[in-house]
Amino acid sequence: MLIALQSCVAFCYMLCMKRCIMHLDMDAFFASVEQLDNPEWRGKPVIVGGSGERGVVCAASYEARKYGVHSAMPIVQARKLCPHAIYTRSTRGRYSELSQKVMQVLHSYSPVIEKASIDEAYIDATGTEHIFGSPVEMAQTMKQHIFDTVGLTCSIGIAPVKFLAKIASDFNKPNGLYAITEQDVASFLHELPVRKIPGVGKKFVVKLDELGVNTCGQVLEYSQDFWERRFGKSGIALWQRSSGIDGRAVETSAEAKSESAENTLHKDTLDKSLLKKWLLHHADRVGQNQRRQGLKGRTITLKIKYCDFQSLTRSKTLPDPTNTTEIIYQVAAELLDAIDLAKPVRLVGLGLSNYNHSGAEQLNMLDHMRHDCTGVVRATRKQQQLDRALDAVREKFGNGAICRGGLFQFKEDE
Repeated sequence: MLIALQSCVAFCYMLCMKRCIMHLDMDAFFASVEQLDNPEWRGKPVIVGGSGERGVVCAASYEARKYGVHSAMPIVQARKLCPHAIYTRSTRGRYSELSQKVMQVLHSYSPVIEKASIDEAYIDATGTEHIFGSPVEMAQTMKQHIFDTVGLTCSIGIAPVKFLAKIASDFNKPNGLYAITEQDVASFLHELPVRKIPGVGKKFVVKLDELGVNTCGQVLEYSQDFWERRFGKSGIALWQRSSGIDGRAVETSAEAKSESAENTLHKDTLDKSLLKKWLLHHADRVGQNQRRQGLKGRTITLKIKYCDFQSLTRSKTLPDPTNTTEIIYQVAAELLDAIDLAKPVRLVGLGLSNYNHSGAEQLNMLDHMRHDCTGVVRATRKQQQLDRALDAVREKFGNGAICRGGLFQFKEDE
């Protein structure tokens, strides 16, 4: 009876606690990683992205942003704005490696973590003040812990709801910390430009401008019914966000649905041997990430984009889930061999999906063979041992320490 009463009291206490949500965003993550790995680049404008006229900016250091360079900008335009910058291709495996370490740090502060992307996450810090102090103190400790672990800075926003925490993390960047208390929500939102609300895109902003609505305070001059009649569900969401309403919880159980890798080639090509080099490169990255996360997928998808931007995809579903690099590559290569390339290719990629989240997996009694009696590709013990060996070396010395024989002397600007 006493135990039941204590449980009831604890449950009621949790319900009465005010939510505290943090949003962590790594500062110029890709560019910062490149500066970390190349100390001579620190303090200089660094732009990460594809080379050639067709490439786009993946990330720009804060030194480069001063010149107006931003992500998704064509490399050609970036070179005009900042010709003296250091231009480099992305090293995706390295980014994933450091992202994983950041997430491990976050899990030491709260069990409720939602990874939003490779460089950002939500943390439910409700009730943690008894362990880590005030939310601001906890955030300061987390920031220092991350810097000590990976050598990179991050920015953290604190608020009672998710969308405000995300907005707050963008204040005082880089290496920023901004907190919005429940008492401050109304005043903070009153002057906040509507374009700052996540999900309010450029086209929506144009329509709001036509109504003379530029701030959340101006949104609330109209009723929720008005916004619903005008814009439907988007209108309701706008009014709710402008009112500080966001009932979404930090989700920890969101299951990964797929992982993919692709690239735009330096030059259009009909050379399947070159395309297969890229497929092996992508399979190596995808396989390593899947093994790190303990995930396996059954469906492998090949993506091709021709020089006229026409896209083509082909998929194959295996009887057993896999995260073996060689298997992912073999299937993608077979899919490529089955295609009669009608035009030169400008982009090639592959993806792994249809995950086996249940943990059940059919055991293969013929795993010493590359193909079973039905012709299905299966992983051999040697392939799995190779993956484990490569993963171990890369975990200790970094992704650039070792490469597969098939990628020896392979250049990403080919």
